[in-house]
Amino acid sequence: MLQSIPFSLLELASIREGRDATDTFKESLRYAQAADDLGFQRFWLAEHHNTEGVASSATAVLVGHVAGGTKRIRVGSGGVMLPNHPPLVVAEQFGTLESLYPGRIDLGLGRAPGTDPVTARALRRDDRAADDFPHEVQLLQQLLGPLQPGQRLKAIPGAGTNVPIWLLGSSLFSAQLAAQRGLPYAFAGHFAPRLVREAVHIYRTHFRPSATLAEPYVMLGLPLVIAETEERAKLLSTSGQQRILALFRGEPVWLKPPVESMAGYWSPQEEAGVKEFLSLAAVGTPEQVKAYLAGLVAELQVNELMFTNDLYDPDERIRALELLMAVRG
Repeated sequence: MLQSIPFSLLELASIREGRDATDTFKESLRYAQAADDLGFQRFWLAEHHNTEGVASSATAVLVGHVAGGTKRIRVGSGGVMLPNHPPLVVAEQFGTLESLYPGRIDLGLGRAPGTDPVTARALRRDDRAADDFPHEVQLLQQLLGPLQPGQRLKAIPGAGTNVPIWLLGSSLFSAQLAAQRGLPYAFAGHFAPRLVREAVHIYRTHFRPSATLAEPYVMLGLPLVIAETEERAKLLSTSGQQRILALFRGEPVWLKPPVESMAGYWSPQEEAGVKEFLSLAAVGTPEQVKAYLAGLVAELQVNELMFTNDLYDPDERIRALELLMAVRG
């Protein structure tokens, strides 16, 4: 079953403790190049702002950086947080990227600000921007689609590039909108697993075919920690657990080395919260991960899987990609 499921990657550009953004971008490109060589379908970059420990704020710039350093893999946004940006600017940016790297660019769109309220206001200074999301998605479709007679607002470059638009979500809103518009849908199970089953059901049930998509297409994001042994995988998973714990506490989310045990690092309530946050994670040996993913795909009927891979050591991150692709067979 997994042989027919494309595997993709979501990159948060996590900054390792003691390193900086320059180091992170070099490591991200090397990681993307390994994914390209191994046959991964997509490499998407997130958008976060005012977050110590995460370097993916200028998403379109990073998309160009990665696309320019790879050969085959599709590169895109996972996603551009549309309330932060004028749609014309997004269309011009991704139209430019598509013109530079034809047939390799994706535009994933999110409705959340990707930051705190103070930073959100600094980015766009409009608390109601999220309410305009459906209209702005439609405007982006028009700006990236073929020019129409009499069209006054044009994205140059952008018009006629037909950059694929995806809707991303962690709640039910984007599932409903993606279904109505006949767009592909990506659920953010890597940080908000609670509503995944309901969201996918709503999307598939209410999907309307469009010029873009004849049938529903679901991509599921989830965390990955894969290693040769279960003990090693559990050890490596503590880096991600430390990050989420820091997120809960409002602390910088530097990617830290793994620890032998999380005991003493968190309270029982924090432990429960972190584990719920990561409840969709695929953790274990290749055989364990394969069985888990096969069951998840069968249950949710997803078309593609996208993984976060928050391992501290860059070489182990790439080794994890090799182990993961072996799982596909």
